[in-house]
Amino acid sequence: MTKGTSSFGKRHNKTHTLCRRCGRRSLHIQKHTCSSCGYPAAKTRKFNWGEKAKRRKTTGTGRMRYLKTVNRKFSNGFRTGAPAGAKGPAAAKKD
Repeated sequence: MTKGTSSFGKRHNKTHTLCRRCGRRSLHIQKHTCSSCGYPAAKTRKFNWGEKAKRRKTTGTGRMRYLKTVNRKFSNGFRTGAPAGAKGPAAAKKD
């Protein structure tokens, strides 16, 4: 029996499907484990031998919807409420 070209033609079953957590086609259907991020494990899969892979997935490679505002808030001391010296809507009506 051959191990080459004729054997490759018989491969038409998918072993991996899309992962809910990382979005890659790495979720093994029978094992139900993602080979990329390790889902459904609580901690994301990463290894020191995959330094470039860690760099691709780390903080700052995405949108950072929350974190990009934190730096600005930190420089202002996390102040809340109205700006200093602001008048309320009642003061604006008197003028």
